[in-house]
Amino acid sequence: QVQLVESGGGLVQPGGSLRLSCAASGSIFSFNAMTWYRQAPGQQRELVAGITRTGSTSYDDSVKGRFTISRDNAKNTVYLQMNSLKPAATAVYYCRAEGALDDYWGQGTQVTVSS
Repeated sequence: QVQLVESGGGLVQPGGSLRLSCAASGSIFSFNAMTWYRQAPGQQRELVAGITRTGSTSYDDSVKGRFTISRDNAKNTVYLQMNSLKPAATAVYYCRAEGALDDYWGQGTQVTVSS
């Protein structure tokens, strides 16, 4: 069993930046992928970015060029650097650890982009 704890959310003005962290209680190295999702009020949860065990990254088209996902296996932590934030990015952001046989989610962290 692995617990995931997200942090780094908050209120930011449009155009600002935030860095989210997802700290795992155990090793993340064995997971096939670590991913970030977000869910806005009244909307379905959507995939934002992912990083594989080998370091390959992928992004939703809406965040390409502005968001960067990275991982630090030594710290068992995954990050999401979010730049040039737009109001549409307002959502609860969730971290997910995807394994071959197991799958874990964090509790989420709120990001609000507003002036």
